[in-house]
Amino acid sequence: MERAIVHMDMDTFFVSCERRNNSKLNGIPLIIGGGDRGVVASCSYEARKFGVRSAMPIRMALRLCPEAKVIRGDHELYSNLSHTVTEIIQEKVPVMEKASIDEFYLDLSGMDQFFGCYQWTEEIASSVTRETGLPISFALSTNKTVSKIGTGEAKPVGRLEIKARDIQPFLNPLSIRKIPMVGDATFRLLSRIGVRTIQTLSEMPAEVLQQMIGKNGMELWKKANGIDENPVFPYSERKSISMERTFTDDTMDIHAIRVLISGMAEHLAYQLRKEKWLTSTVVIKIRYANFDTETKQSRVSYTSADHTLSRLALELFNKAYTRRMRLRLVGLRFTGLVHGLHQMNLFEDTAEMISLYKSMDQIKNRFGTHAVGRASGFNFHNHP
Repeated sequence: MERAIVHMDMDTFFVSCERRNNSKLNGIPLIIGGGDRGVVASCSYEARKFGVRSAMPIRMALRLCPEAKVIRGDHELYSNLSHTVTEIIQEKVPVMEKASIDEFYLDLSGMDQFFGCYQWTEEIASSVTRETGLPISFALSTNKTVSKIGTGEAKPVGRLEIKARDIQPFLNPLSIRKIPMVGDATFRLLSRIGVRTIQTLSEMPAEVLQQMIGKNGMELWKKANGIDENPVFPYSERKSISMERTFTDDTMDIHAIRVLISGMAEHLAYQLRKEKWLTSTVVIKIRYANFDTETKQSRVSYTSADHTLSRLALELFNKAYTRRMRLRLVGLRFTGLVHGLHQMNLFEDTAEMISLYKSMDQIKNRFGTHAVGRASGFNFHNHP
């Protein structure tokens, strides 16, 4: 049975959310992001015409497009609308993966015997726009890679079907940058030897690619040839990641406990990034010496940034710890997980902060999780 995999992506999601609530923003260059030293979280197509892109420093974006209107952004609005879209899609499909706050994969394999998969996908997209007022694009093909590339080519508000026989003709003329796993370093490396289109890449011997870029060479060769066996991971709000610490001796050392919580947040956030997860809910748990247990939780815009999660965890601890009594246990849990690569909170973080995270993760990947860390939570294994 041939697979039927759909990739759905909300068009300029943050911008569309703002325009949904304020029609005066329609048709103007719009940038969503935070502060002069912040970076662009999202921008309208009107701003993109001037060269503005996501993750670009705000100052650079305004030099390119001085007429742009900058809005800091509304975390709660975007999260709420994302959950609404998720519920609409989830009700209508057998298997759905939420890849990030604004994109989804659907596995409709076998459904064509009941409905035409393309027609069904069109009806889902229309339902999303009708019920939320938000534009959405999609592409239908036989695997995740081709459908994701297809959505990018179909935007804005585009709808595309790429049948198995059309995959290679569709991919061949495109830049290798269109392949999701090709970053700047890989693009420069391949460009130096004249490999700039997917067709040229697909015709290279897989063994040569492996020698050039390592273990990902075979995976890249497969994607260039339209091959991707990765499944659609069923979405579940119940997925979580957590840590707990039961103290050898009950303690009231609040400073040490806060160091412990900061360290837990950093450790769990690194694990989120490594496994390509984002969290939408932070939960803190404390247990007093008399075994009374308190929990506090709070929603957060999808993120895997430990400084954001650590700050929220400490705020929740302050709310949960209301008695002058020794504690025997502290726990931290991130839940409401979705697969995603938007690792940073682009509303609050600077370009320097994003680079710092990338460098820290590279060090941890190479030398271990304890090789580098924040002073606020460093060596937390020894506390209290």
